[in-house]
Amino acid sequence: MIENLNGIHETVNYKENTRLRLYNNVQMEDYPSHWHTPIEIIMPIENMYSVVVGNHTVTLNPGDIIFICPGVIHSLKSHGSGSRIIFQAEITMFTSIREFESILSLMSPVLKVTEENSPDIHREIYHLMLQINEEYENSNILMETVIYSKLLNIFVLVGRNYTSNSAVFNGKDHKNKEYTDKFLFICNYINEHCTEDLTLDKVAKLAGFSKYHFTRLFKQITTTTFYKYLNLKRIEHAQKLLADPGIPVTEVALGSGFSSLSSFIRMFKLINQCTPTEYRNMFINVTQSRSLSQK
Repeated sequence: MIENLNGIHETVNYKENTRLRLYNNVQMEDYPSHWHTPIEIIMPIENMYSVVVGNHTVTLNPGDIIFICPGVIHSLKSHGSGSRIIFQAEITMFTSIREFESILSLMSPVLKVTEENSPDIHREIYHLMLQINEEYENSNILMETVIYSKLLNIFVLVGRNYTSNSAVFNGKDHKNKEYTDKFLFICNYINEHCTEDLTLDKVAKLAGFSKYHFTRLFKQITTTTFYKYLNLKRIEHAQKLLADPGIPVTEVALGSGFSSLSSFIRMFKLINQCTPTEYRNMFINVTQSRSLSQK
């Protein structure tokens, strides 16, 4: 259920002294478009469920699992009575792991895992979700640590499965590993240098591919283009800067790799459906609400 909605931003009410929220949802209710900072994982147990992202509707059958990345605007639709696990978790602590951003990029904006499309990992993730549910409900000692360890295991399963089974990895094992290593290296490089003047030519050369081969390879692996990925990382960087009300928006734009304020605002609104100033105000309101609730 959505308990706190400010515009389209949901403030998640985490379990006390944790950054986790899980509930077994049985409500026959549709949820409007919204976004939140934690990742969300939904797994129907009985009956179908739908997630709408932009103009795309993802229908989930019982046992299917969907990952909704942080900041992604989505709505939810029930199909009559049923039940599903809805799990939300802050994952900012994982960002210090170099390869994690690459895994998250593979999942963006949403990733659906089923027995049909991911037979090698679906059953294991399904049981890990049930274990997370049990830990959460029983509130065992070190519950949060145990749940995060299982969540990290899920990310590893997704990352290894996705890269090893990508359509571009169709050669020998050593070639598969070479391409995987290059992909992880390039994603990490973009994540760390996104505020700099990166070009397609420069990054393709760094990867050791021609510009045209790199463009095709990058799109097949990430399902997006190099420049869309770069802009997404720049906007994510900008969001961190916007959390500081003392930094002018123009300075945020230039400090995030954009050549002009107008191009920054246009890209920010395209990705987040709001202006940088509106995002900053929402962030300030959320921070103030949390501070008041802790007093």
